[in-house]
Amino acid sequence: MRRAWWILALAVALAGCRPGARRPRRLTLYCSAQHEWCELVARRFEESSGIRVSMIRKSTGEVYAQLWAERGNPKGDVWWGGTGDTHFQAAHANLTRPYRSPRVPELFSWAQDPMGDGENRTTGIYMGALGIAYNREWLAKKGIEPPTGWQDILRPDFKGEIQMANPNSSGTAYTALATFVQLYGEAEAFKLLLKLDANINQYTQSGAAPVRNAARGEAGVAVVFLHDAATQVAAGFPIELVAPVEGTGYEVGCVSMVRGARHPDEARAFIDWSLSPEAQGLAAEAHAYQVPSHPQATVPPEAPRMEQMKLIDFDFGRFSEKAVRGHLLKRWDDEVKGRGR
Repeated sequence: MRRAWWILALAVALAGCRPGARRPRRLTLYCSAQHEWCELVARRFEESSGIRVSMIRKSTGEVYAQLWAERGNPKGDVWWGGTGDTHFQAAHANLTRPYRSPRVPELFSWAQDPMGDGENRTTGIYMGALGIAYNREWLAKKGIEPPTGWQDILRPDFKGEIQMANPNSSGTAYTALATFVQLYGEAEAFKLLLKLDANINQYTQSGAAPVRNAARGEAGVAVVFLHDAATQVAAGFPIELVAPVEGTGYEVGCVSMVRGARHPDEARAFIDWSLSPEAQGLAAEAHAYQVPSHPQATVPPEAPRMEQMKLIDFDFGRFSEKAVRGHLLKRWDDEVKGRGR
């Protein structure tokens, strides 16, 4: 009897190894959007394609670090979500590879070739504006006048009331850093950041964490992407959104194919699917309120109105360059973090 069981087990194993045997299709997805959105996207793609998805959620800076660490032996196939500047950085470092989806011509122009070099090393999936969010009940309780722009959050009465992310790990915070440099020039921007540091009670790892904390009364004000603040409003928290009067930067969230992906066909299938109106329409279901890159995708009413904001002409090319990024981050580490208090 034992011999019969061994023969049966061997036969099953050999059947799975025979030429032409169909292996399960798989995809490893690195995701830098909200966790709920990442999970929903992974699940719906798996259901629609039959491809098994292993999803890993990390901030943009963390995904970049992982891609760099794995560059000799890539584990991931696709990187979806997160600020475009870090996707551009990965492309410059040869960590991702070009792929032009057949759906690209259907997208808004700002999404078709965000790097602007004609090489299609990444593709835009959404847009979101940087801004300020505050807890109106918290500020009213403390008698603090709400901010209307960047200069307001430098006021002494905001000391210990503000959170933003660390630009070394967060694409949101690096967008803020680059925005200030473009608005004021580098020298004045770092003076502003030093003054702001005096009012910071925590630099978080994730870009969305400050507004979540403000919603729960752990801070009065957050420097965030406004769509992350809109998520808290939709959840019923007393959060108000501010598009700074001085002007503000924005992100183009991207999707990129990992160079050396173990499942390239599945990676291309995911990118094609992620650019469809149906896939982009999942954002509202996940309470994610970025502006989608496909014109036919549903824009939820909670999404911040980009046309009502004063957006700067953001220089994505310059601020994604390794030398520029490295210089600004080092200067922030050396001259800003913890030095204004």
